[in-house]
Order: sequence, then structure tokens, then C-alpha cells
Amino acid sequence: MTTDRSWTYEEFQQGATPLPEPNLGWNTYGKGIERVGVDGRPEPIEVPEPAANQLLVRVDAVGLCFSDVKLIRLGGEHPKLYGRDLSTEPTRLGHETSVTVIAVGDDLATDYQPGDRLAIQPDIHVDGRSTAYGYTIPGGLIQYHLIGPEVLDADDGAYVIPVTGDLGYASAALSEPWACVEAAYTQRRRLSPLDGGTMWIHGRLDDDRSYDFDGTVSVAGRIVLTNVSDAIATAVGAAAPERATLVRTSLAGPEAFAALADEHADGTGFDDIVLLDPRLAAEVSAAARLIAFRGTMAMVGETELDTPADIDFGRLHYDYTAYIGTRGPRIADAYGEERNRCDLRPGGVAVFVGAAGPMGQMHIQRALESEVGPRAIVAVDPDADRMETLLDKLGPLAERTGRTLIPINPNGDRQTRDLVDELTDGRGADDVVVSVPVAPIMADAGTLLAPDGMLVFFAGIANGTEGPLDMSRVYLDNVQYTGTSGSSIDDQAAVLDKANAGTLTPALNLAAIGGIEAGRDGVQAVLEGRFAGKVVIFPQVAGVPLTGLEELKSTAPEVA
Repeated sequence: MTTDRSWTYEEFQQGATPLPEPNLGWNTYGKGIERVGVDGRPEPIEVPEPAANQLLVRVDAVGLCFSDVKLIRLGGEHPKLYGRDLSTEPTRLGHETSVTVIAVGDDLATDYQPGDRLAIQPDIHVDGRSTAYGYTIPGGLIQYHLIGPEVLDADDGAYVIPVTGDLGYASAALSEPWACVEAAYTQRRRLSPLDGGTMWIHGRLDDDRSYDFDGTVSVAGRIVLTNVSDAIATAVGAAAPERATLVRTSLAGPEAFAALADEHADGTGFDDIVLLDPRLAAEVSAAARLIAFRGTMAMVGETELDTPADIDFGRLHYDYTAYIGTRGPRIADAYGEERNRCDLRPGGVAVFVGAAGPMGQMHIQRALESEVGPRAIVAVDPDADRMETLLDKLGPLAERTGRTLIPINPNGDRQTRDLVDELTDGRGADDVVVSVPVAPIMADAGTLLAPDGMLVFFAGIANGTEGPLDMSRVYLDNVQYTGTSGSSIDDQAAVLDKANAGTLTPALNLAAIGGIEAGRDGVQAVLEGRFAGKVVIFPQVAGVPLTGLEELKSTAPEVA
């Protein structure tokens, strides 16, 4: 529908555009799939008149995601719900959503028109606090609903992106998970010391090496020195700004680190940590637990740690903790985007763990469609049926782009490490991307890396979940351990631009569809891993059960 004016709500009610009666939606009332909807069905939800600062939108398509399953499992304990009692204040799933504007409030008439198509960016922040659509803000598993300032006037303005051209409803909705994939290869970490922040420098009293602190301590507001020699303390003082407060003390061991953070970093962690000549993994592990949100830990040394260190995988994913390093002596060399890359190595060898799941397929598709992507892609997944689907969908794309796509079952006779060694003459993989939220698998993936390799934790795992990583490699080999969560408006806009330009096909891994009544079954299917690809619900369609595309080819070939 297109028009050059806004319908009044009265015209809308009188049939200017059809409104379903009742308007069906899937509210979520607590933990467990049984708390989605009422008696296993969607319920009628009133569509009130839009206020002056609201839009009435028709929900065209909703992609379902494992993140929806997390909310179902956790209920009000989900971090984005802040302890909300869903039994009295329900929310609604559906953060991968495309909509069409139906009616426009008076205050928004210059910015929106009926017929405008929009994709919603769900990672919304208000006063710095996450109020995500599909979580805190009820999402898109409904036929019609209102959006207002909670979406249209938040910290970054309006969290919607215009959908132009002939892009399909499913492709527009799937621009959101695709934006998360794109965001995984953008620099989300802070890679320079925080201006005015609190920096902790920890060393060894017998370290007589001369370090260069220029460009590292020059912006700090507070510098805490522990277990450093007089020469190092003097060098830090000479490089520190006049405004900085310097504190020097001694620590008996890693068991004293937490108390130091309580005293000097308000218990929230240090903005920047510098470890000089680290030797003990226990100290690295204890220090890593004290990095602030989006903080950095720079390691400077030439000696291997005694063992792998225990690192919080959840914080790598959700808190963007940055582990950087250099052999030294110039500490500033550890920082910056030039040394700390974020995208796949052009012409390299990339390994994708959990490759045949919906998100793993998307990562591989991006690697294949990239003009400067890896030359060889190793797809690791134990599910033979899913792997067959991946090869059917992406094998032809690999052939067209001249890339090598190699599947491997990690439970088979051939080991992933042996295959990687064969492809790289024993050097290791340039990049490893993990879409499986299982700590032992995530830790094992880190052992595949070549010098200057990059490990990306795409799958979310709870903060506090630790696993062993060889942190010596960060400063000896410039290995990157990174993680990513969510996306931004710019990420999603870039995906839509690529889709319109024909360089990305967002719906290539679509696996199943259904109408509004299939909403809960769609979530259950994601929970069970029933389909090797994305599940999309079309709320405007009634009476269509959840149907795999393979089945659809025989039951409704024109639709397929």
C-alpha cells in the first residue's frame, strides 16, 4: 500500500485498510514454551488508536532465533528483562522483524507515511540501558501493534531502517540476524586506553626490563601500580599526565586482586589493565576477571605462561573484553586496529564450528560472497543431515566464487586439526568462528589458530563461563580472541544495502515458514533444531502450519 497521506484511525477502523478481527499475538508469560500464548494458541490483543508520537504497523515477517529460546528458558531472569515478572507484565518474542506502516500519529507525519516498509533494529538503548525490542519491548509475533518513542526516539534516534526496492518480507526481517553476522567482523572492542579511565599496571619486582609507556598512560585519570620496580614506577610517572592520580602498592598473589579492584575501581573493574612480563596463568586469569565492560587487558612479555589461563567466554561475547599484547618494550604497540584485526584474512583458511546451523550457514555464506574472503573454508558440524543441506545450498556458491568448501564431522575418523594442518602446512587456521555455546568446544577451537590468527565467539554463553585459552599467544603471536553480540543500526542498514545491490541473499538459508498460529511451534522447532536454517513466521497469513521448504515444494510449489 502506498499513499501520500496518513489515514486517520477512524478511517482505518472503517475499512481504509483491513484490520483482522481479532488481532492475534503471542505474549510470553514466563519460563518454558508452555508459557507462550494461552492454551497453546495466540490470543486476541487490542490495537488501540495510535497517539501523536506512535505508528501503527502491520508485522509482515518475523524470523525466529536461538536468542528467543534463551528468553523462553530464562523468563524474567533473562538479562534484558531485569527481573521482570512476566506473569503480570508479559513480553512478546520476535526481534527479527519487518513491518509496514499503516497509520501515522500527527507528530510523525513528516517522517513516515502509510505504506513505508521498515526493518526494526532490536538492540535499542535508552539512557545507555538496553531496552531491546522482542525482550523489554514486546516484539513482532503479532499481526498489528504500535511503536512509539521506545523505538523511534531512543539514544540513537529511530531504531528502524527503511526497506526499499523489491526486497521480500523474509529478506527484510532476516536483515537483523545478518546484521549480527556483519557486526561479528567489525571492530567492537575498544583498542586504546580510556581517556580519564582507571588503569592498573601489574608486574614483577625482579623485572629489570626497560619499558616505554609513552602513548599508553598519557590519558589515564588514575594509575594503580602493583609489584613493579622503582625504575618502572619512575617511567610511568614520567609518562603520566599531571592530572593523573598514581597509587603504588604490593600484592601477595592473585587472591588479592579482587580486593584491589574493590578499592580502586569501585568494584566494576579496571578500564585498562597492563600486565608486564606475565609468567603465571593464575595471575592472568584473576586479572582478566577484573576488566571493566569494554575494557582492555594488554600483556607485554617474551616468556610463555606456565599453563593456559581460564578466561570468561561469556564476557568475550557480551562485554567485548579486549585481550591485546606485544613482546614490547613499547607498550603502545599492543593497541590499535592495525595490529588487532576484526575481519577474516583475505585468501586465508577459515574454520567455522557449528557450521551447519542457521547462523553458521550465514557466516559461511558471507565468507563465500566476500570479494576478499578466505580461499578455503572448513565447515565443522556433527549433524550429517544439516551438513547435506549446507552443501546443497552453499556448494554451488563456493564453485561460482572459486573457493574450497570442505565439510568435516568432528566425531568422525578424521580430526579437524589434521585437516587444518594439511591445508596450511601445519601453520594453523587464520580464523576460527564458533557458533556453538559449549565451553569445551569453544576452548578447543582456540587450539586451531595460526600465529596472528583470530578466534571469534559468535555464540552467546552465560557470563562467568570460563574455559582455558593460551594467553601467551596474544603477546607472542598476536593471536586475537574476540566475541560479538547483537548489531547496530549501521550494521543492519549495510545488510539491506547489500541485499538491494544483489551482493547478499539474506533468505538463502530460509528453511521453514508458517502463519500466525505457527508462532509457538516455530519457537519449539528452533529449540529442537528441527530445521537446518531459519524459521520465519508471516503473521498476516492465517491457517498455515509450520512447513519446511522441502515439504512446501510438494504441497504448494508456487509458494515454494
